[in-house]
Amino acid sequence: MPNPTAAFLVIGDEILSGRTREANVQVLATALAAAGIDLVEVRVIRDGLEPIVTAVNALRSTHDQVFTSGGIGPTHDDVTADSVAAAFGVPIDVRDDARAMLEELVRRRGVPMAEGILRMARIPDGAALIGNKLSGAPGFSLGNVHVMAGVPTIFAAMVEELVPTLPGGAPTVSGSLVVERGEAYFAAALAEFARTHDDLTIGSYPFRDDDRFAVEVVVRGRDRVRVDEAVARLAVVLNEA
Repeated sequence: MPNPTAAFLVIGDEILSGRTREANVQVLATALAAAGIDLVEVRVIRDGLEPIVTAVNALRSTHDQVFTSGGIGPTHDDVTADSVAAAFGVPIDVRDDARAMLEELVRRRGVPMAEGILRMARIPDGAALIGNKLSGAPGFSLGNVHVMAGVPTIFAAMVEELVPTLPGGAPTVSGSLVVERGEAYFAAALAEFARTHDDLTIGSYPFRDDDRFAVEVVVRGRDRVRVDEAVARLAVVLNEA
């Protein structure tokens, strides 16, 4: 059976403008690989009801799971929750269990409740909450769409809580070797090896380490023995190329 597939929708003008560096793809991809869920698409879109609704509906119809980051804070441009509710055609309002989480948050911090904070308790009808051990402000899951914070530490906490609860498949394992030559000198041999090992994913990634230029060749698959055997054989093939 193939693994479930996933898409990641990164939401935020600050990402597209270059003001904020995207830091959540690697966190999600690593967690999904360990859970046997294949991340096959990442999109970055601007804030706004229409673009989010369009993207959510497109992705949830073609992938088993969809994850979003960003746009669930307390300000006017945080419209992800409203957009997901609109995509599913359900109402959204402050929910008692989400309100209780935020009341506990402000109690711990010793600050008064504010309308902006309470705005983060607005949850679409039928959604399940995604907690996090850092801020206490929840994300939520509605159908196969999982809505999480954009702040990297909070996003990671939500991923840690959510991903182990999702149906998965065979975890992805990997192995690698370093080749001290440019890719052009072994590209043909690598392509032929990949063609005859089509159950594996094989990629080459140049890097510079101080004054050394080299290439890391990575083999990924779902069978540890198969991956290790391929790496060992590939070392011989590329040495002879």
